[in-house]
Parts: sequence; C-alpha cells; structure tokens
Amino acid sequence: MFKRVLARLTYDRSIGFGLEHIGLTTVRFPRLMAFLVLAFSILCFTQIPKVNVDGDLLRVYAHSGHYYDAYEHLSETFGTFENDLYILVNSPRLADPEIIEQVRNLAFELELNDFAVGTMSPFTLRKPSPGGGSEPAVPEGLQTADEVAFALMDLQQNDPMMRNLITPDLDGVVLIMFPNQELVAERGAKAMIQNLRDTIAPFQSDDISIEITGPPVWTTEMLNAAVDDQVKFTVYGFALGSIIALLALRSIAGALIVAATPFLAVMWAMGMILLFFGSFSFLTIIVTTLVLVISFAESMFFTFNWLAYWRDGMEPNKAVDATIKLVGPATALTMLISMVSFASLSLTPGQGVREFSMAGAMGSFLLFACTMTFQPLLLKFAVRVGFKAPPKSSVVLTAPLPLSWFLASRFGRPIAIAGIVVTGLLLIPYFLIQPRFSFEDFVATNSTALTAAENIDQGVGGVAPLYVRVPLIENNPDVGEVDFQRIKVVHDILEKELGENKVISAASMTNYTESGFTRAEVLDAVGPFMRQRFVTDDGSQALVTGFMPTIIDSTVLKDLVHRVENELTAAGIDGAEVGGFRVLTTFATDDIVRGLQLDLTVSVLVNLGLIGFAFQSFRVAAASAIPNLFPILGTEAWLWWSGSGLQLTTVIALTIAFGIAVDDTVHFLSHYLHGRREEGRTHEDAVKHTLLRIGGAIVATTIILCAGTAIIMFSELPQVALFGSLFVITLALAILGDLFILPALLMAGGKFFHPLGKIRVRTADHDATPDDPTGDTLTGDDGMEGGVAAAKGV
Repeated sequence: MFKRVLARLTYDRSIGFGLEHIGLTTVRFPRLMAFLVLAFSILCFTQIPKVNVDGDLLRVYAHSGHYYDAYEHLSETFGTFENDLYILVNSPRLADPEIIEQVRNLAFELELNDFAVGTMSPFTLRKPSPGGGSEPAVPEGLQTADEVAFALMDLQQNDPMMRNLITPDLDGVVLIMFPNQELVAERGAKAMIQNLRDTIAPFQSDDISIEITGPPVWTTEMLNAAVDDQVKFTVYGFALGSIIALLALRSIAGALIVAATPFLAVMWAMGMILLFFGSFSFLTIIVTTLVLVISFAESMFFTFNWLAYWRDGMEPNKAVDATIKLVGPATALTMLISMVSFASLSLTPGQGVREFSMAGAMGSFLLFACTMTFQPLLLKFAVRVGFKAPPKSSVVLTAPLPLSWFLASRFGRPIAIAGIVVTGLLLIPYFLIQPRFSFEDFVATNSTALTAAENIDQGVGGVAPLYVRVPLIENNPDVGEVDFQRIKVVHDILEKELGENKVISAASMTNYTESGFTRAEVLDAVGPFMRQRFVTDDGSQALVTGFMPTIIDSTVLKDLVHRVENELTAAGIDGAEVGGFRVLTTFATDDIVRGLQLDLTVSVLVNLGLIGFAFQSFRVAAASAIPNLFPILGTEAWLWWSGSGLQLTTVIALTIAFGIAVDDTVHFLSHYLHGRREEGRTHEDAVKHTLLRIGGAIVATTIILCAGTAIIMFSELPQVALFGSLFVITLALAILGDLFILPALLMAGGKFFHPLGKIRVRTADHDATPDDPTGDTLTGDDGMEGGVAAAKGV
C-alpha cells in the first residue's frame, strides 16, 4: 500500500515543482493579484526615469583575477595612461612658425581646460637648462621653418617622451590631456569630450586637422552605441513581435494581448535591474532584450493553448484555468532551466559576468511571474469586454508540420541515428575551439576615435600602454645607481620586445644625464605630475611604460607578456609585475571565457538532469538531450570553422540560448505526456497530436525569438552584433531539433519511450494496469514495476 501511495505522489507531482500555483492563485483571487501586479508595476515604473548605462569596461572585468589586481595596484600607485585623451594634430606645414604657434596656443588652451589636471606636449615639456632649472623644449618666437624643424627633430630623436608624440616626417604631433577624474565622475565623460571638442574647434582649418582619441572617447562611443541599441532593440523587437503575433493569430486584438505581457515583463526587469544595480552595464543591457523575446514566446504558447481550448468548445474563462494547469508547469520548468543557465555564469570570476548572471536570473523569474499573473488577468478581462476567438492560426506556421510528421513516421530511425551521430561528431570542435579576444570588437563600428588611434600607431608607434612595476631597493626618490641599473634592465627587456624608442622610464633620459644633469634635475624638470609616473614619492617603486599598437592580436599580446615575465625572472628582478588595461582585458577574457565554457557544460548537464528529475524519467532527459545539444554544438562548430573562436559574449549567448532552446522541448514533452496520461493516447498518436497541437506555437515563438534577436545583429558594437548572430543561428538549429529530430527520436525509440512518464490506466472503478488488475501498482519507468499502460485503443 505504501508503494502505491508513493507512486501516486510521484505521478501527481508537477513538473513545474508547484510554481504554476502562482497562476492558479491569480484566477482564484483575481482582485488581490491585480492589486499586487499594479503595485509592483508602479514600483518598477518609478525606476525607469533613472535609467542609465555605465560605460566603465572595468566593471565587466572587476575582481576577475591576478591581472585585474595588478592593474588596480598600478592605478593606485602610479596612475596610468588609460584615462588620458590623445589629440592628434596633423599639418603639412607643421614647421611653419605661424602654424606651430597655433598648435602651441591649442596646447595652452588644453592646459587651461576645466577637465584637465595636466597635459603633455612639446610645448608644455621643459628640459634642464645649462644654467640650472629648466627651459621650454620648443622655445617661443622661432622665426623660420628650419628653426622649428630643428627644435622638433631634436625632441623627436633625443627626448624619450617626445619620441612617441612627434612623427618622424614632422607633419604630426600628439598632445595628451590628463583628465580630472573627480570632475569626470561628477559631470560625465560625454560632457568632458564635448567640452574638449569645443576647445579645439577654433583651431581646425584647411591647414590643421585635429582628431581626438583615447579610452574615454572609445568608451563614450561604446556607451552611446549601447544606449542607441537598447532603444532600437526594445522598440523594434516589440514591434516585430507584435507584427508576427498579428500574422500568426490574424487578429489585432489577439496580437495586442500577446504583446502586452512582454511589454510589462520588460518594464519589470528594467525596474528591478536599476533598483538593485543602479545602472545597466554593457552586459546587463542585453537582459532586457532577452526578457522581451522570451516573454513573447511564453505569451504565444499561453495564448495558443487558450485559444485551442476555446475553439474545442471550452468556456473561455475555464480555458484560461485549463491553460494554466497545462502550460504553467512547463513554463515554470523552462523558467528554472533559464535561471540555472544564468546562475551557472556566476561560477566564473568577474563582476560584470556576475551582475549579468544575477540580472538574467531575476529577469527569468519576473517574466514567469508576469506570465502567471498578468496574462491570466488580461485574458479574462478581454473576454469580459467582448473579445472573440480569432480564426485558426496562419497556415504559414503549420506548413512544416505535415513534413515533420511524415519524416518522423516514415524515416524516424535513420533521422534519429543521423541526429545522434552528427551531435557526437560536433563534440570534436567543442574540444578544439580556443578563446579569442579582440579589442576592436568592443569599440563601436566606424569609430572615428579608433581610426585616429590607428593613425597615431602608424605615425608615432602606438598609444596602448603596457606597464612593468619594478620594486626598488634604495628607496631614493631621485633613483640611486643600483635602482637605476635595475630599472634599465627592465627598460631594455621591454624595448627589445616593443621596439626602439617605444619605452619610457627613469632610465630613458640618458641624453640629459650624459650632458651633465643629475637625475634629480631631470626628474624635477618633467614636473611633479609626470614624475610620479616614473617613480613613487618614497622611491620604493618605479614604473616602466611601453607603448604598443592599439590593435594587437590577443595571442601575440599573451606571448609578449609571457616572454617579458620570463625574462624578468631570468634577470633576477623579483617582484616585478606586468600590467595594463590591454593586458587585463586579454588575459581576463581568456580566463572568463574558459570559465564560461565550463559553466556551459555544467549548465547543460544540470538542466538535462533537472528535466529528468522534473519528469521523473531519465527517458525524458535522453529524449531532450540530442535536440538541445545539437544547436549548441552546431553553433560552436561554426565558430571554430569560421575562426571566430570563443569570446566573452559568444559563450554567454550559447549558455542563454541553450536555456531558451530547451523551452520548446519542454513544452513538446509536456504536451506529449499530457496526451498519454490524461487523454489516454497511444505513443504514436500522442507524438502526432503534440506536433500538430503546438508545432505552430513552436514555429511562431522561434520566429519571434529570431526576429527579436536578429535586431541585435545590426548593433554598432561588434560584440553585441555577434551575440545576436549566434543567438539566431542557435535558435534556427533548435527548431530543427524540436520539429524534426525530437519527433524522430520518439518514434524511433519504440519500446524505450513507450512507457514514458509512469503512465497509468484509469478504469471506472479504480486505477489498474495490465499487470496489476487490482490497481495496487502503477506502470514504472526505466525498467521499474508494471507494464505499458492500456487505454483508449492502446
């Protein structure tokens, strides 16, 4: 008897772990739930005016490991060149005294700019003078072009800091502005850049061209592109989803019903992300688009089933209740799967990834809650105001279904075998693919600032700094002889890797010391602001800075850093530390991507286990494995074949796409088991009925998901555009898995899938099975007690 009760409890347990009771509570207490929905909506809407996007890329990489700690230590000790603004001034007549004086005036205007705490240029630089003290590196009042050319050439060839700021042909010069970070934090980088553009505008002419570049400009362009993307994604995604819903249902009112829930779900997600995190980041901004498209899919499933019950003759209000009972558990399970997919990302270090993980999990629950509360209330309200069921769905949505059933019923076994073999072969590129990082992928397409940086690279050799922090021994702020030799060893190692005259340090000013000046005089001449970028005030640490090209392959950079670290160790420079923003992003991305790849594997295994546990059957897990692994592995194979490699957003896209792709599979299996358990259908009839019943909804939701995320493919940010491309590819492969591979697997499985889901037979008197006429035993799964259920022609 105890076994019978336990089996009944197992059978009766919801695959959604009872979370669908949120929907049942809604229809039981509609006024109370309407009040709660309204109150929560008001709370979220009050946060929307605060919407902003944090453009700090460090937020993405914060606390990601060794190289982040090294970069943070460098910034705190020396400050860095990462926040500096570079102004590239080009003129074919740069040596003309009139032109050089205009550039000098520009340099002085920059020095007086409200956002500047200092500048560096040939005009602000001072060099030691023979009589003691210092004098301007480019004297005022030069009369001829030869005098100007001589002064610039002398600096370009002999001064270590000017070698990277004056072009060899003397037709370009780089001015550097050091921003006031407190003022930038108060007024924003966008205001600073606009102020700077206003400052340089009067100096632009036919003879002088001026371009601005540097990390603040790149970040601002990325921020502007991200905000524009968000507006476009929300507006166009909502419009496309509504249009597709209209075409699917052939009813304007029906399309509005489908679209209302996604709109509210997005508002809830935006409000909660702003409430918890204060702003969006480059990653969390993606969550709202995901919530929009997933919510459209769930809304479509809910509406399709509601209309199907209604068309079958059920009273529309009762149809809402029946839909909650049928769709609610599957929707809850898919929500849990999406939450697991997002939560798995938190296993990887990095503040940005963790925030994305939390925001995605939060958004998944909110869209489920919106579907289980607002949507039933909306449908019952629509019935009350006279909404009529639209005609059957568009034939476009059901067109693939007869072909799918024909192939599954006639060629199920070869299709199933082919699906298993192909999926197995796709594991090969899964293990071969390697992480890849490209800085330009984070910068907006057609970035004028990136173009300017590349021009600087070509002219003076690079603006991307690589740092080596060198612990000193003598603790002399003026650098004693022992520490000087120590710095020189590091300087030579870095110069050997980056090229001659591409490194600056306290050991690079030998042209002045060889002329009779002391190190103290040379360091005093550069001023206190620049001095601290060579050696700390207490003389305990020195900084050696090398300049790389803005665009450098991640593999090349990693090899370079490893060589430098090995040479420092071989030279006995203990405690030296290599760092820099480019070093941080390259190595941290590599670590994060490898971690996310592992998270993806964990997410797949856990979610397949969750499906099997929810359905109480490893057969269900087996049935769902191939159609859901196929699109993920197929997309990774495409990344490997195309040479794109694994990047930060690609692994996130694959992880989240897997969670979403499972959605259709869970709904398919849930309907299939409902047909076997509740309707007494045969195995074959249940597969066919499920395919024809919800196949159109699967097609419609996939079109909505693809259309919504396809908008992301047109983002100005290459990383975001790639995210959209991969999402569409994965979902396109997923629909092949759900409409063709999954039915074929079920049909080819024969006896393996026949007892799927602990099916029992109901008789007029009691529950019974062929092997247990008394009804004391239920059919088992996976070789447990009982036989195959027999009912309604089975």
